[in-house]
Amino acid sequence: MSKVSHHAAIDLGAESGRVILGKLEDGKIAIEEIHRFPNRMRENEGGLRWDLRHLKSEILGGLIKIGERKVPLDSVSCDSWGVDYVLIPEDESAPKDPYCYRDGRNERAYPKVIQKLGQEKIFSETGLQFMALNTLYQVAADGMEGRPDLAKARTLLPIADYVNHFLGGRPVSEVSLASTTQFYNPRTRAWARDLIEGVGFPFRLLPPIVPSGTPLGKISAATVQVTGLPATCEVVASCSHDTGAAVAAAPAGGKGWAYLSSGTWSLLGVEAAEPVVTPDCLRLAMTNEVGFGHTIRLLKNIAGLWLVQECRRDFAKQGRDLDYATLTKLAGEAKPLVTLLDAFLSSWNAPGEMTGRITAYARSTGQPAPASDGAFVRTCLESLALAYREVLESLATLTGQPCRTLHILGGGGQNRLLNQMAADATGCTVVAGPVEATAVGNLLVQAAGLGRVQGLAGIREVVRQSFPLETFQPKDRGPWEEAWKRFQALRSSQGNPT
Repeated sequence: MSKVSHHAAIDLGAESGRVILGKLEDGKIAIEEIHRFPNRMRENEGGLRWDLRHLKSEILGGLIKIGERKVPLDSVSCDSWGVDYVLIPEDESAPKDPYCYRDGRNERAYPKVIQKLGQEKIFSETGLQFMALNTLYQVAADGMEGRPDLAKARTLLPIADYVNHFLGGRPVSEVSLASTTQFYNPRTRAWARDLIEGVGFPFRLLPPIVPSGTPLGKISAATVQVTGLPATCEVVASCSHDTGAAVAAAPAGGKGWAYLSSGTWSLLGVEAAEPVVTPDCLRLAMTNEVGFGHTIRLLKNIAGLWLVQECRRDFAKQGRDLDYATLTKLAGEAKPLVTLLDAFLSSWNAPGEMTGRITAYARSTGQPAPASDGAFVRTCLESLALAYREVLESLATLTGQPCRTLHILGGGGQNRLLNQMAADATGCTVVAGPVEATAVGNLLVQAAGLGRVQGLAGIREVVRQSFPLETFQPKDRGPWEEAWKRFQALRSSQGNPT
């Protein structure tokens, strides 16, 4: 009988967080959601920030539940969204709440950095998609605005890496999360020092970079005391970036497949052996992020289900507090392919008044504004599906490999309407699952780091043996071909590559 191991994944998303327990036995993994909690951004100390105290309290609350059950936990690790970071004070006092990537300071810093360093130089060193929310522009804002806690800081840690350190692991940055900053060089596998110093940020604050699956030490005595977890529990730097963890859990094999990590953001890409840092990659606004085993996630960021989440908040403010299942049902009943959005626009990233912004966009582009809650949601979902097609065609241009199968990973994979739209819009077979791909990838990369699973192929075999998958085939593509032409015209009219 094979050895049983237990691992805990702390999975932090922009809307919610989870603590998931995994039991690995006989080549299969069983997972259990132990604790789920909301995440929240709020105006605090002159900016839009994450509530770090709330996150730490909820994380410990979830680990306490595991400790109360006397689970012989082998390891724990956190994954999170990318780009945001915590400044650790030199005196070991509690750090301040980290800025949220949606804070407006990034937009102010972005053009100044581009003007000073140049897009070509930044891209040649990082291969990363240009987005004002990237860490490079956040640290530039720190320097430009004279952030007072900068001089008193000992190190910078991305969100998940900070949680791992908080639990007892040594202060490092795991490579998948480091690669989202736009100052990591995937070819030299090191920080791009000249970019950091070029924006006036102290290079001394950058931590060492470690590979995915690196053990960081045992949990601290304080964590043991609070949670009741065994002192032998190891903190592991799994894939600290949530997309990196999700893609590690893609139940894929062979060639001709792509992945879509579907949640607040849609991150759509392919897995490559080496970075693709070419003029075409820059022109098409693609990005090179790092995954398990230093594989390259050649992908593009799209607004994602954030569009629907923000619409839902607007409906609730108007007295219609509808759950996502109801909204999806209403969307399914709405007239198809009426109004299309450019889901790549950075203007969608700001919180608040999403339905008003969609209405204004529709009118400015000569389209009818959505007239019902279902129509708003359908507009968002159909626009995402068409955006997926654009990205897949760009990827085929860059790699010479067309996509036949699209693996949809994460919570967005539960939206069967969007899954079918994706199949219809792209012409690909869509395979949805596992829903908790990020947590599963986190758990299995931990297991690989401790020698319980053998490499990426071993991780994916465990996933295929452990979770049911749902397949969606393209149906009536005629209306989608017409919509695709409209979508291309919409993109071209705004000066974007298609």
